[in-house]
Amino acid sequence: MNDHPSGSSGASETAPKPTCFVVMGFGKKTDFETGRWFTPRVDRYAQVTVRMNKYSVPARMVGRQARVLLNASDLVVFDGRTEIARHARLMTKGSTRVDLDHYLEVLLRKPGALPVAKALEQARASGRFTPVHDAWWAAACKAHGDADGTRALIEVLMLHRHLPHDHVVAGLATALRAARSPRTLSRWKRASTTTQQMAEPTTRQRTTSP
Repeated sequence: MNDHPSGSSGASETAPKPTCFVVMGFGKKTDFETGRWFTPRVDRYAQVTVRMNKYSVPARMVGRQARVLLNASDLVVFDGRTEIARHARLMTKGSTRVDLDHYLEVLLRKPGALPVAKALEQARASGRFTPVHDAWWAAACKAHGDADGTRALIEVLMLHRHLPHDHVVAGLATALRAARSPRTLSRWKRASTTTQQMAEPTTRQRTTSP
């Protein structure tokens, strides 16, 4: 073993050491961030504009500044360090991508706007708003009128924030089958609670299973 600085081991001792770069950004921490940051202000439609395209954010953000990370395939929006929205990146300029969930609080106050909402159109196209949702909505409106039936649907849609999508849909389907009884139809106004109760047991079974 040669301990002298000028010995044969000197080359390896003076060789450059690899450097590890860590970029600290808002939200998820990664070894190397390849996206680009923007700080747009949220417009009155609860949307931010990035590279000539519009993306929705929760309605509570209207008028506030957001931080947006634009990646090659998606776009992530932050309020401070908290992620509040994520969309697939739009590649055609002048396009808009909206998430129905971002507008539910507003629609709860103005249920008449839901049938013509662009967010509903896109939710149907993506498969998030299913034919089961539509059937449940129609039955609720038939039983309690358009306004109250639509509000009941919006309350159900809020369940998707806390429960798996397929469990909520299964709960709706079960409620629809039960609603064939006239006695059950009289309870449509409380159907969002019923749907949650039907969906939660499956969730508990999944979380408690080994």
